[in-house]
Amino acid sequence: MKKNLIIVTIIVTIVLVFDQVLKIYIKSNFSPGETHPLIGDWFVLEYIENQGMAFGTTFGSSIWAKLALSLFRVAAIVGIVYYLIKQARTKIRLEFLIAVGLILAGATGNLIDSMFYDYLFPVDQYLNCHLEYNLLPGSGNYYNCDYYGITERTEIRHTGFLFGNVVDMFQFRATWPQWMPWISGKEVFPAIWNVADASITLGVVLVFLRQRTYFPKDKNQEKKRFALNVPWKKKTSNNIPPETEEQNASDTKQ
Repeated sequence: MKKNLIIVTIIVTIVLVFDQVLKIYIKSNFSPGETHPLIGDWFVLEYIENQGMAFGTTFGSSIWAKLALSLFRVAAIVGIVYYLIKQARTKIRLEFLIAVGLILAGATGNLIDSMFYDYLFPVDQYLNCHLEYNLLPGSGNYYNCDYYGITERTEIRHTGFLFGNVVDMFQFRATWPQWMPWISGKEVFPAIWNVADASITLGVVLVFLRQRTYFPKDKNQEKKRFALNVPWKKKTSNNIPPETEEQNASDTKQ
């Protein structure tokens, strides 16, 4: 148990460190929307932020929507940790524990953004009212924004503990071939994502594809259940074999 938990903890730590170091580097050195190619023109780094869930999914404009999302992440992380420790005490495969650990690392990585980035990168210095991901109509949170020398009160996103934006940076720019109907020329995967998103996705895919390996069925138990449920098997009472019942009936007639 301890060995498996140590291995999973090391993997979670590596993912978290890589995720946070990359996010801090991107936010400190890239301008919003700045791009740099990683592999040709189809896989690039592009700095952007999002207010919601994985892959830029939004979750409403009210303060309660964002708070609910952050609290859900906290609850999910606590539940995953509990489940991970509980499964580690069994003879479950290490590969399954690693898959759950990847989900845990991803959820924690994005939660760290929401919890601390508005303090690590103070709103007064880093919030740019010209960026769409900092604006949130209907939020009720007004901020004096400077538009080319003119100050205007503008509704911005909620800020503070558990309300920070999540930093994203990876994007595939591959498009579907022209010969494909309906989707020709469109981006294969337009969302911009981060290491945490990739970690969650990999963990979920592993659990989905390998669930039969992680949770193998006991063949002996299946055979016993099948045998007990065979409709044509002659029922006996009190677990007495049929031959004994027939002999008892014969003795009674005599």
